Amino acid sequence: MISPVLRRKLEPLTRRVFHFYSRFARGLTMGVRALVLDAENRIFLVKHSYVEGWHLPGGGVEVNETVLDALKRELMEEGLIEMTGPPQLHGVYFSRGISKRDHVVVYVVRAYRQERMPSPNSEIVACGFYPISDLPPDTTAGTRQRIAEALQGRAIIQDWRPA
Repeated sequence: MISPVLRRKLEPLTRRVFHFYSRFARGLTMGVRALVLDAENRIFLVKHSYVEGWHLPGGGVEVNETVLDALKRELMEEGLIEMTGPPQLHGVYFSRGISKRDHVVVYVVRAYRQERMPSPNSEIVACGFYPISDLPPDTTAGTRQRIAEALQGRAIIQDWRPA
């Protein structure tokens, strides 16, 4: 039996190892991210337990799952957010930093329902809406870039190398 203190210390490392193993063990992968904006133009960000910084909500598209189904699932899992209208395609990004075959599809979501702020699940350590002019200091460069592009109305397809 592992002591509770040791378990709490090992849990983030175990999650990180599993996360990276699952990303590299599969061949072709596709991810989805969402720029969820509220009525005051604040953006919803999440902080994962297995990687540093604040990110847009989203994750991997599972086998036999459409990109939109994955978007709906990830928003519900990470923020208890249910889309009430169609999302707007922002862009498709080839992410060479992960592998030569990973693509990330990014959507802008303005029509949604969130009845209450979520209590973070085991994957999410913090989440919330932030003013675009006052993002948390450790928001990732890729997240900042996607936000800036969305506000300028540019949907692009490009190589994306997160900093």
